[in-house]
Amino acid sequence: MTFKDQRLAFAEILKEDYPPEEINSFFYILTEHYFHLNRFETHQKDDAIFPKEKELQFSEILKRLKEQEPIQYIIGETEFFGLPFKVTKDTLIPRPETEELVELVITEFRESTTSLKLLDIGTGSGCIAISLAKNLSNAIVSAIDISEEALKIAKENAQLNNVSVEFIKSDILQTSRLEESYDIIVSNPPYVRDLEKKLMQPNVLDFEPEGALFVRDDNPLIFYRSIAILAKNSLKPNGLLVFEINEYLALEMTQMLTDLGFTFILTKKDIFGKDRIIQCNFK
Repeated sequence: MTFKDQRLAFAEILKEDYPPEEINSFFYILTEHYFHLNRFETHQKDDAIFPKEKELQFSEILKRLKEQEPIQYIIGETEFFGLPFKVTKDTLIPRPETEELVELVITEFRESTTSLKLLDIGTGSGCIAISLAKNLSNAIVSAIDISEEALKIAKENAQLNNVSVEFIKSDILQTSRLEESYDIIVSNPPYVRDLEKKLMQPNVLDFEPEGALFVRDDNPLIFYRSIAILAKNSLKPNGLLVFEINEYLALEMTQMLTDLGFTFILTKKDIFGKDRIIQCNFK
């Protein structure tokens, strides 16, 4: 079997499960991961023999893809903000819209010449905290998560990207106060309501950690409210609080933050035109 034979067989087996462009993307992700070949180099090897030992490996991967398992979990890695990250089923797969939250904070503080203290609440794989630490050289970054397994991966990702981040295991819903003061607090907490599960794909519902995704329909802002209350007492003067939010709850978020005394509340849309980020200050 040649590389071309494998590519065609790969597409044939998955054609009932995914659109052609996604199947092609999977194949090139795999050849880059296992053979260190980019798309052009893979095509150059069309007539080369596909290694026998890899045929079995690709066969197993095809079974997992047919079960809708995300490709990122299959290879154990992904890219976020131009950086490599390990991911497991204990961590969410970072989304492109979350990169916009990171970009907002970097743009806001890129010119700062003073030391900054930054906290990421609900860090998961560490993608937000690590990307900010990598791009804000004057930032002292800490990150909180309730999951020991997620924190283990986040620590590995910090080493992988050669940055220093303090990781803290804590249940933010059971935290009465933060121990330090911060210039910036960021968070992408669980925000998908149970009622929205019917809108989600099996690759998310069946594989990504439920506790990092979903909230009860009757209290969807539970994490945001807890974090905002903590931020009131822990943000330095003119400090910035930034959330990734549920697109359907922007008005409720704005009202909640207003009621708590936050000012300069600004909602921003993501690349898909959805209300996705809220930033605010507390005087």
